[in-house]
Amino acid sequence: MQVLEHTQTPKTECLIRILDVLMLYSMGHLAALLRFSTSIEDLAHIHQTTLYFCTALSPAIFSQFDLYQAWRGKTLSNQLILTAAAIFAVLASGLILSFLIRGVDDLSRLWMAYWAGLSILALIMLRPLVYSLIATLHSSAIENKRVLIIGYGSVGQEIHRRAQSHQWAGYEVSAIHGTNTYASNIEKIPCLEDIPDAVIKHKIHEIWLALPLSEFDTLQKIRTLLCNVLVDIRWIPDTSALGILSNKTIHLFGMPVIDLNRPASDGIPGLAKELFDKVFSVCVLFFLSPVFLTLAIIIKLTSPGPVFFQQTRLGINGKLIKIYKFRSMKNHRENKGYIEQATRNDGRITPIGKFIRRTSLDELPQFFNVLKGEMSVVGPRPHALQHNDLYKDKVTLYMQRHRVKPGITGWAQIHGLRGETDTEEKMARRVEFDIHYIQHWSLWMDLKIILWTTCYGWKDAHAY
Repeated sequence: MQVLEHTQTPKTECLIRILDVLMLYSMGHLAALLRFSTSIEDLAHIHQTTLYFCTALSPAIFSQFDLYQAWRGKTLSNQLILTAAAIFAVLASGLILSFLIRGVDDLSRLWMAYWAGLSILALIMLRPLVYSLIATLHSSAIENKRVLIIGYGSVGQEIHRRAQSHQWAGYEVSAIHGTNTYASNIEKIPCLEDIPDAVIKHKIHEIWLALPLSEFDTLQKIRTLLCNVLVDIRWIPDTSALGILSNKTIHLFGMPVIDLNRPASDGIPGLAKELFDKVFSVCVLFFLSPVFLTLAIIIKLTSPGPVFFQQTRLGINGKLIKIYKFRSMKNHRENKGYIEQATRNDGRITPIGKFIRRTSLDELPQFFNVLKGEMSVVGPRPHALQHNDLYKDKVTLYMQRHRVKPGITGWAQIHGLRGETDTEEKMARRVEFDIHYIQHWSLWMDLKIILWTTCYGWKDAHAY
């Protein structure tokens, strides 16, 4: 199976986050100097508390106004309107905090007004400079995002024109499928069936669907063709006939765009999930280090072979990774290309292996994978590569479970979908729960899964 690798780390967006935080903090100090002709440290303590609170909270609130998730292609006026609203939301949170801690009487409202005005003014000057810097970086050092446009009617041509006129955004249209393709230097894809190969050939990062709802049959065919394609897919509908949809909508070059396969844990929430994963993994490895040492000694003494073994699996967006496990089987040679899952009373399993497999203790070394950034504590369980080849065309949305990092435990596992998957129905059921998790993820959901796994996950009758 050929796998696409696509890094989604938003380095330029992180730069904007950092600059916004520094700007907000600096403007709070400047507001104190302009209003009181003194440093904020000389004012009532509530001013410093509000400043620190609002500054720390600003990235989370700004993300709710889509300032970081969709900065590419957004018009400057629209960006500034959203930013002003976000700043007022941040300062309103500061007012609420001052009220709760009974410091609102000492808080200068005029200072808050100065702070808001200066922050908005600073953003008016800062954003164009940042965009110019990004455009320079894109032209010299940073690789553009390569795009394939499907559908080249009026909507497809317009989004292409806007991408060309907004070169600072870092998009490059590399291929087009559709009629009326006038660009001589861009490859035309004659058949829909050729699109998956074109994605690999041109190392495409995003696919833009510029098709109306009237072409429903074509959209359905494209959905089938792209279900195993691990890149961002965006639908740019004809809004005059579309109306209002419940899907997540952003703006790209001033045009509404619907994200079709962006996980709920993408963006700022994903950073929070990753931070939680790292902290939780460090705690587990520290407190369970005696268990690690004991198991390692027993495994080494009871059967010949290494303590750990590695398995090749697919990570986020199809990247190949090596996951770690405690060895629970005798050394044996796998039949190449054949999926030989562990079964009940499997003769390959060692005596200690039966215990650690049933209690899932064999999975503990995967916390090292979490620390390496290859896995998450909670997520879809990684399957054998042969399973991916077997089921990717049989089970709907099977490959989309690789849009997030694989997990040590998951939503499917706490619902009893563990162990051997010897039928297509079992695998389809597991994938159904995995997709539900990806669509409805939250930190609270992760905590519930971890709590259930801690209490009951070590005694599942389906694990052997």
